Amino acid sequence: MKKIKILIIGLLLLAAAAGCKKDSDFLNNSPYSLLTDKQAYGSLSGITSILGGLYASYVDFQTITNWGNFTLFDEGYASGGNGNVQMTSNYPYGNPNAVNGPWFEYQYNYVRGINLFIQLCGATSAIADSTRKQLIAEAKFLRAAYYFEMVKREGGVPLIFEPLTYDNSGKVNTLLYPRKKESEIYDFIINTMDTLKDILPKSTNGSLVDRASRGVCLAMETRAALYAGSIAKYGANTPTVSLPGGEVGIPVSQANGYYQKALAAAQELMADKSYSLYMKNPGDLAGNFSNIFLDKSANPEVIFVQNFQLKALTENWTLNNQPHAGTEEPATNGNLNPSLNLAMQYEMLNNTYQPFQTTDAGGNYIYYSNISDIFKGRDARLAATFILPGDTWKGNSVDIWAGYMLGNGSIITSGTYGGLGTLPGQSAQVPVVGQSGPINGLVQTAETGFYVRKYLDPTPLSGTIGSQSAVWWVRYRYAEVLLNAAEAAFELSQKDLAVQYINQVRARAGLTTPLTADQITFDRIVHERRVELAFEGHEFFDNKRWRIADKVWNGQAVSYSQLASNIGAATAPNTQIYAIYPYHIYNPDGAHDGQWVFKIVKPSKVTGSYNFALGNYYSQFSANVISSNPLLVQNPNQ
Repeated sequence: MKKIKILIIGLLLLAAAAGCKKDSDFLNNSPYSLLTDKQAYGSLSGITSILGGLYASYVDFQTITNWGNFTLFDEGYASGGNGNVQMTSNYPYGNPNAVNGPWFEYQYNYVRGINLFIQLCGATSAIADSTRKQLIAEAKFLRAAYYFEMVKREGGVPLIFEPLTYDNSGKVNTLLYPRKKESEIYDFIINTMDTLKDILPKSTNGSLVDRASRGVCLAMETRAALYAGSIAKYGANTPTVSLPGGEVGIPVSQANGYYQKALAAAQELMADKSYSLYMKNPGDLAGNFSNIFLDKSANPEVIFVQNFQLKALTENWTLNNQPHAGTEEPATNGNLNPSLNLAMQYEMLNNTYQPFQTTDAGGNYIYYSNISDIFKGRDARLAATFILPGDTWKGNSVDIWAGYMLGNGSIITSGTYGGLGTLPGQSAQVPVVGQSGPINGLVQTAETGFYVRKYLDPTPLSGTIGSQSAVWWVRYRYAEVLLNAAEAAFELSQKDLAVQYINQVRARAGLTTPLTADQITFDRIVHERRVELAFEGHEFFDNKRWRIADKVWNGQAVSYSQLASNIGAATAPNTQIYAIYPYHIYNPDGAHDGQWVFKIVKPSKVTGSYNFALGNYYSQFSANVISSNPLLVQNPNQ
């Protein structure tokens, strides 16, 4: 199947007939910038161009094309980008949630475009019936996908299947639709996917990943049903987050039905055997995990992506987030720092939670021979998701270290990248801090002690403005389907089944001691999603559907000791980002010379606490939106 190329419709008119025309004829020509419906839908190339534009408008919240949105919550810290620094320090998720707010989505012009495509594609005689059936199915997939994005943010919204057109009569009542129940929108998505799965083609060995397929229909069905089930079950914990008409909130009596649908869809996808966990390099589990997001050649795990192509359509994740040391583009790099909070979530290989050991029971520093030793013996996904001190990138040391510590505990460092200083007993100046810092408060350094690795492109020049990267954005992948199945089975009290699915994901990460059924708890379900799916756009919507966002981001300051003692606890407050700084011991005539110690630091820009109010579970409809459609009911707690 050909990939859809995203084209500008006006270019289809460039094949105009050659030759001069009379001035009078010129005034009778159709505008070059416009096409009639007959012209636009008069060929397969024209139709697929329009469909390509609809694919290009697919909505994501957190994505590799906007690194700043990953600093909104506790996964990441903004070491660059002035607008995002304030989010790192103090970002209450209150008004404005509407009109270009962080997670408001209400584009009915997009819905109308899809409905118009379905109508006109259905009427054209320019394509074969089999082709028409598939293209319409793809459009219906995109419509359901967009409704999924709206219901996650707003709850129930108007459900419209026709391309509404104003007739200039002055009467708009026929164009106004009330909000549907939240459950009705989820039912629409689930039922649409259940229908389309038997129309759209299968993907074989990663052959179909950037267009709608049977696999992504089942993946979206299991995700949507899981969301609806958890909203129904856990909505009881936030009773004021509901509306009497059901526009927000789903009755708890419907929870098990949705969980059953989620499990069934996941199992159907597994039974197809079109996908599997990526395991091309079992000898390097961290590198293997990193390659899930880089390898476009017969990748068995990816189900649906936003694709990119060099010299055509590129993305700037690597440009913005490559380490400062060895950067290919000095103007922009090192913007996103993963948090220590997230790093601690990655378990030891014996299935235990443990903070990084910086001091002993008496409060004395623990000394490490190598800077990387403190991070060893953990879930391989840590080194695959984070660039750690001691790592290399594109053949260069990432050079993350905060300074020298002398035998008396005093620090020698610098406030600039790779800054120089003089050590005791020496006359020549030497670097006293890494080229990547960390330097507290200095942009583009590893202010948390880390850089992000997931999605970084190791290809030469991928970090330059002129080239950038063609690494894809993975929207759905097989590991998430396994975790969805595990969660649904757990909620249906089928722990023996849940543990089978979750252990597959964990084994790929090097956690070779399987969990038992008795160890599968809600906390374990939440934890596994956080470490497997970090920086993939799940945490915010997961915490919302579980109704724990107001507990995790409760607006109260949190100490490092609280974080360290509550690793793996789903509802533990996680409102302030912490960092870990390595120091090189300089003590030529004493103990531990040349070894490393680590300090826990709260970055100086962390001056407030993440604060998620009950009104943030659903976005506010602005006055403009409601005045345009008085039938809309405002969301609760606004």
